[in-house]
Amino acid sequence: MVQKQIDFFDRLQVLTEVVLTRRKQIRRIKKEKQKAKNPILDWLEAFVWAAGMVLLANQYFLQAYVIPSGSMINTLLIGDRIFVNKLIYGPELLPGLAKMPSPIKPARNDIIIFENPSYISRGPVFDVAQRIIFMLTISLVDIDRDETGQPRAHFLIKRAVGMSGDHFIMERGEMKVRFAGELRWIDERDFIAQQSWRHSISRLMEATQYPALEMAGKAAGWMDLGLPVPEHLQTAMTSTNNIHYPDYLAHEKARLETLRNAMPHDRRYATLLARHSLGWYVPDGRIFPLGDNRDNSRDGRYFGPVRLSKVLGKGAMIFWPLARIGSIK
Repeated sequence: MVQKQIDFFDRLQVLTEVVLTRRKQIRRIKKEKQKAKNPILDWLEAFVWAAGMVLLANQYFLQAYVIPSGSMINTLLIGDRIFVNKLIYGPELLPGLAKMPSPIKPARNDIIIFENPSYISRGPVFDVAQRIIFMLTISLVDIDRDETGQPRAHFLIKRAVGMSGDHFIMERGEMKVRFAGELRWIDERDFIAQQSWRHSISRLMEATQYPALEMAGKAAGWMDLGLPVPEHLQTAMTSTNNIHYPDYLAHEKARLETLRNAMPHDRRYATLLARHSLGWYVPDGRIFPLGDNRDNSRDGRYFGPVRLSKVLGKGAMIFWPLARIGSIK
């Protein structure tokens, strides 16, 4: 019995020595390979690994974006750098490709980022390259620029104002909403106050400026008809030069009304005018995004409701400048 125990411990000792010797050999081989490796290749390998981690985080978890315009003032300011939660609504499998499913859908009042419906692509290869470079540089480098050198708006950041079944109309820049299943209209500002939401609707145009703006729209209609513009309308056109951020929707509505009244037989103008008089309806599977700065925002009022599948994430926090660090509301 004693001899068997001795043999067992002898075998255990031999096995331990073999394992330890093999581990030393593996470590030595790794060290020799490390010494023989070209330092440039070593640096390149580390860079590729780090870049892969950045891309992974940006694609599926948090992505950095920079605010290019004042459409979300005062919630978001020009130059703010923010992180967007890409996971919450289901991230894309690859940039520009199908999204992963998520039980969470955009809710009313969320700050969302989505593909710009008005964006004209330069091709899938360029789009993927642009997004990869944008993510790798944490929003510092954007190769997608127009002829003037300004970044082209591939993505937009707005507030989710309308849900499926909602109906909206504008009256001189102020929004009224009729929610799904209801008959009465409510002022948007009153609804925001009822919900105790912290954000406010910003307006850059004074209510007293609307009569002149609408007369300028009528003057534009006369010009489209090839007719001499009446003197009182010419005066209105001149006075609107002092309006730095005019309500283009109100101007367009007045122009179309003039054209329709002059040519009631032309159904084209009646169709175009319907958007202004009937408003916007949000179908199932879509969302109606608007900028908080209503007089300086290209949003759902211009390109219509957006598909939920095009919503890429939710605004999470401002990380730059330091004085504005905080969550996005």
